[in-house]
Amino acid sequence: MSDAPSPAAVRIRPARSDDAEGIAHVYLESAEYHAGVDPERYSVCAFEPIAARYRAGLQHAPDAGEESITLVAEMSGGIVGFVDTRLYRSPDPMHREILYCNIVEIAVSRQHQSQGIGGQLLQTAEEWGRGQGAQLALLEYNAANQRAGEFYRRRTQYRVASITAIKRLW
Repeated sequence: MSDAPSPAAVRIRPARSDDAEGIAHVYLESAEYHAGVDPERYSVCAFEPIAARYRAGLQHAPDAGEESITLVAEMSGGIVGFVDTRLYRSPDPMHREILYCNIVEIAVSRQHQSQGIGGQLLQTAEEWGRGQGAQLALLEYNAANQRAGEFYRRRTQYRVASITAIKRLW
């Protein structure tokens, strides 16, 4: 018997300002995980600035306007995951004129991982993008985050399309 909640038990919906604290808790769990995977690039933030950011709707770039959305996964009245999504066009003239559904941030609370919630969030974000005219979905994840890589490649059919390289300059 699986511990996964039934799809009906998880409700995916647009975030409201009163979801900010729940989102911040999930965000900080993700930050702790990422700081452990790559401490050179990630750190654990303070709770209140993250909650304030989501409360005020500042999680999206200022120029995102109506072309962005935060969705939450709600279960038993609590926030167990979220995804920040925006529409994106490459400024590079070499790239085709493609509207992307950019998955900027996605996280599921530790307690609720491996229950299909991330997949539901991703699918709903993709449906939103498709409804906005996006042709491709785009996301990035840390190469050291093997769990995420496995999830994106095997369970959601994302493929590696580019590689980002970094180098310390100081």
